[in-house]
Amino acid sequence: MNQNMNSTNTESQISHLLKEKDITSAFNQIVEEYKERLYWHIRKIVLIHEDADDVLQNTFLKVWRYLENFKGDSKIYTWLFRIATNESITFINKKKKKAEDSFEIYEDYLSNTLQSDEYFNGDKAQLILQKAVLNLPEKQRIVFNMKYFDEIKYKDMAEVLNVTVGSLKASYHHAVKKVEKFVKTH
Repeated sequence: MNQNMNSTNTESQISHLLKEKDITSAFNQIVEEYKERLYWHIRKIVLIHEDADDVLQNTFLKVWRYLENFKGDSKIYTWLFRIATNESITFINKKKKKAEDSFEIYEDYLSNTLQSDEYFNGDKAQLILQKAVLNLPEKQRIVFNMKYFDEIKYKDMAEVLNVTVGSLKASYHHAVKKVEKFVKTH
């Protein structure tokens, strides 16, 4: 509740700055308030720290470029998560195209990288969970991460991903079943 209250205050402050045409201050507050949450959202999609840093930087470049055009039709954080999600997907798709081998080999590479990643400090159960999530289809993986780890409401996810709440619930349900099956067999 306190985080939600704080988020509402931040949204109000940023909206006020945007109405006053103080784009630089609004941008600085956005970076300060959302950089960590966006980083971890991106990181769960691209998995590698250096890649997440690159995608986060691209996300903030895009935010800077379009901030003065933000109309306030959605919450600022949903707008930011939409940009971060799209940038992450674009990054993954570029990486897939560059990969000479199949995407399955790329996923194996990501899985092995996760184990040796100095920023991953989880135990064996967390590693199995991360591998299970990695094995999900891209859309289900994003929905699972946003719901399970980020605790984003379906309504907000629908805005970020531009899909219906019903399809999100179905994707999450299927993802949970696949994760459970993976965890039981490993």
